[in-house]
Parts: sequence; C-alpha cells; structure tokens
Amino acid sequence: MQNVSTQPQPPSNEDLALVHLIAAGDQDAFELLMRRHNRRLYRLARSMLRNDAEAEDALQEAYISAYDAMSQYRGEATISTWLARLLINECLARLRRQARRERLMPIDALPADMEIDAMAISDSDTPEQSLARTQIRSLLEHKLDQLPEDFRTVFVLRSVEEMSVEETAHLLGIPEATVRSRQFRARGLLRKSLTREIAAVQHDLYEFGGWRCDRIVANVMARIKNQG
Repeated sequence: MQNVSTQPQPPSNEDLALVHLIAAGDQDAFELLMRRHNRRLYRLARSMLRNDAEAEDALQEAYISAYDAMSQYRGEATISTWLARLLINECLARLRRQARRERLMPIDALPADMEIDAMAISDSDTPEQSLARTQIRSLLEHKLDQLPEDFRTVFVLRSVEEMSVEETAHLLGIPEATVRSRQFRARGLLRKSLTREIAAVQHDLYEFGGWRCDRIVANVMARIKNQG
C-alpha cells in the first residue's frame, strides 16, 4: 500500500483555546465548536450513509464522543480533522451493523429508500425555478448515492465542501494521487448521467439549513446536560 505523503496540520491557537474551554466543562464553547463544523461533518456523514436521518444520528453520536474525549485531544491534527475521524469511525460502525442486518433480513423485508427532504428555496427564485432547482439537486443526490462509497466521499469533500487534495488525503488516509483519481472517476460517472446539471447544483448538495443545525446542537446539548 502506498504511503500518504501529507503531514498533519497543527491546530490553530484559537482551536486549542476552544478545546481547553470545552475540556474544562464550558458547554457554550462546545456549542460554538459544533456550529463551526456542523455543515461539513453532516455532509461527510451523509455521503457515507446515504440517509439524512442516519447522518444526523451519526453526527450527534460523534459529537457526544468528542465531548467526552475532549481532554484526550493532543493537537496532533486540526480539531476539524479529529472530529471528522470520530465521525468516520461512527459511520463505518453503522455501515457494518447495517451490512450484518441485511445479511440476516429477507429481501422482501428490506425497507424502502428514504425520501429526500424538501430543499431550501431562495426567495428570489420564481416557483418554476425553485421547482427545477430542487428536482435537479435531488437527482444529483440520487445519482451520487449510487456511486461507490470511496468515490462518493471524495467527491463530497472535494467538490461540495471544496477541501484541498492535501486535506482530503490526510483526512481519509489515502495518497493525494488516489484523491485525484477518485474525484476524476466520480465526476466522469456523474457526467454521463447529468451532463450540464452538475456544475449548476453541486454546491447545494445535502442542504444544511439553520433548522437542522439548531436541531443537532439542541439534541447534543440536552444529552450532555443529562450526563451531569
């Protein structure tokens, strides 16, 4: 297996200060941390799990793990990378459990796919434009969900979240060349199905409105308070 050439990025002084506050029990600091990283982490979870509700649940569990383990953070990578790795581990555990359940479940008992949530609509759009944009975005999400997980995750991090090749390689623990090849392959597969629609909607994938951010923060903070 080829070694990854990227080196961990050190955390900023601001991140370290925030971590110290959280480790000391400052829940307001943890809420600030969640709001800073919510959208990127949700999109990462959604790309791996292909289900809105599962992605939210996984993100909440990862946040609880992060809060409980904050005193163990050693600053060997940025706080965003540390959180993302906790989330990836949570998602992988869920995927393994799902695979075990599906092996034991009769085919005719498998649940139907979840419907995609209604997307946020810009006030400046006409009803026709809003409907068209929502349909295109839903189609792109559907096609993206059909990609192999390795391609899908790289595409979300690079094209949706606009992370650099270096950041993506370091986060996923793969060579930069692999990041480039997976992104290229993912784009090619999507382009075959969607052509011109890709460029128009890719930055709006997996809408993360304020209501979803507030719900995740509220649920996690309620669980933290109940731990005390």
